[in-house]
Amino acid sequence: MRTKTLMISATIVMAAFTACNDNTGNDQAKKDAASFNQYVDSVNKLPPVYTLDNWVVIDKGYQERAEKAEAAIKTLEAEDKAKTEASKAQYAALKATYDARLKENEGAKTPVATAPDFRQVLRNKLFGEGKIGSDMKFDFVTGSNILSVYQNFVDAVAANKNNYTREDWDEIKVLYEALDTRKNAVEKDLKGSDNMKIAGLKIRFASIKATHRGGTKGEENAKAKE
Repeated sequence: MRTKTLMISATIVMAAFTACNDNTGNDQAKKDAASFNQYVDSVNKLPPVYTLDNWVVIDKGYQERAEKAEAAIKTLEAEDKAKTEASKAQYAALKATYDARLKENEGAKTPVATAPDFRQVLRNKLFGEGKIGSDMKFDFVTGSNILSVYQNFVDAVAANKNNYTREDWDEIKVLYEALDTRKNAVEKDLKGSDNMKIAGLKIRFASIKATHRGGTKGEENAKAKE
């Protein structure tokens, strides 16, 4: 069984390698989406081995490609978006099958382990547990609490600035821009004094970001965690 699992893992790696080196002239977004779609297709075609170790290998590869595909999906054409969404549904069905079979084989009631989404972990740390989901809605931010939201965001970034990777900083930038957009929406409800304090926090954040962009230090910390 161990040998079979290793063979499947090797097949997955080869499939991913082929997708990543497909120089068709498409832009990076299309390459990431194609890699994601081909990966899902390849793991669905593999002979199933219903063990937790094998699932962890499959899911780790999926999460790595899903992050890139999610970032690229906004720039894709309708046809490519449809393919990506179909791959997500295909993978969800595969996960459900593994979940059910692992419960049968091991008599366990725990669901299949899934690697945590680093983006959601960041959102929870920067805005509070469950405040911002994958829909990126900032409805909880109002004119009366936006100063504290900015304060918590900048304080959290300052406290963890040396531990972020480049991918973390990319997500932080997206979240910061979304918060700024929400600020524009509630600007009319802001106190003048709060607006001035937020301006100071924005300057502080810009300074931190300018000197900590997930460079060598962030990469070393990320490798140490592995």
